[in-house]
Amino acid sequence: MKVFKFGGASVKDADSVRNVANVLNHFPGEEILIVVSAMGKTTNALEKVVQLFFNGKEGALELLQEIKEDHLNIIRELFAADEHRVHNDVEILFSQLDIICQGKPDENFNKAYDQIVSYGELISTKIISSYLNSSGYQNKWLDARRLIRTDQNYRFARVDWNFTERLVKDTILPDNRYVVQGFIGSDDDLNPTTLGREGSDYTASVLGYVLGAEEVVIWKDVPGVLNGDPKVFDGTALLNQISYREAIELAYYGASVIHPKTIQPLQKKNIPLRVKSFVNPDAVGTLIREGSDLDPVLPCFIKKDNQVLITVSTRDLAFIVEEHLSKIYKVFHQYGIRVNLSQNTAVSSSFCINHDPITTPVILDELQKDFDVSYNEDVKLYSVRHYDDEARTRVQRTGKIMLEQISRNTYQVITV
Repeated sequence: MKVFKFGGASVKDADSVRNVANVLNHFPGEEILIVVSAMGKTTNALEKVVQLFFNGKEGALELLQEIKEDHLNIIRELFAADEHRVHNDVEILFSQLDIICQGKPDENFNKAYDQIVSYGELISTKIISSYLNSSGYQNKWLDARRLIRTDQNYRFARVDWNFTERLVKDTILPDNRYVVQGFIGSDDDLNPTTLGREGSDYTASVLGYVLGAEEVVIWKDVPGVLNGDPKVFDGTALLNQISYREAIELAYYGASVIHPKTIQPLQKKNIPLRVKSFVNPDAVGTLIREGSDLDPVLPCFIKKDNQVLITVSTRDLAFIVEEHLSKIYKVFHQYGIRVNLSQNTAVSSSFCINHDPITTPVILDELQKDFDVSYNEDVKLYSVRHYDDEARTRVQRTGKIMLEQISRNTYQVITV
């Protein structure tokens, strides 16, 4: 069996859904498990619903209605008959969302987030599975909440591998084709959980590992893994092959083409990961497996926008030591913050993190209880793997340098 993952950009509208069917027709007779993300920017929109709902502000139901209408328009384009079952299936899901948003939010923001945002994938897969069946590509719709069992670390849930393996192997049988949601699972109480932003790649990896898949393929709107985002960097080139280790490094620094946790499960069973273009499905794309780090060897550019640079200083000019760092990182861990870059001086430490409108103000308040804190919002973090002088100069010219750091294989700079 192969595992195919289609992200939001590949299912953003009716034409995109039709194209998914076209891609699948290139693989007649093959057993394929199809993992699908929410459509287009649905996750972003549902995140706004969560914020409005959690903060008791008006507008959550109105925004939810807009999201519903967007999906109904796609259904109308794909299905000629209004009585098609998918209409009722999607109406039920949006009715469940309405009920949630008319109630009282859970005190745990992350739990409320998972409860609402998980519907994006449930809705998209109902539409896509139905369309594939109606166009002759027979498949079974599966609920990932009944397959991927996790802990209760909402928004960043960790997979219970043993339980998940039992559930998957009892459900997914040979000689069948399936459509399932990425990004979501459930805890032991069957509360919805999510695996971290862009977690659909990870879902594909988890399922590929459990099933011992022949190959996992991530379908993108680019030819494969490039040495930079073509929307950000000029003159990018296709990487024909990347090692597992290099792919993990690129993902860690923020390469958007691969989710950071995707590689490890596949590496354990030496399952190849291929990144291909849904625009040109016959092209070979990029192969990720054991082997040489890069083919060809080129500097790889990564940009992370919407960053916050936080500098924490001791109030008595004492050296920053392990005790202080432990206290700082405990705050980051408590609120699920990942540090993208850190640097220490004698009496201060600086940290670059992703800006989160909910958690960033909270962690700043927490750090200010014990330290002097200064910060800069809306900074940009550039990372260059396998840098050379020309590559360093290129990112240095992007703005005023706030901080830079060089290691053996990676150059990083924060600019504003």
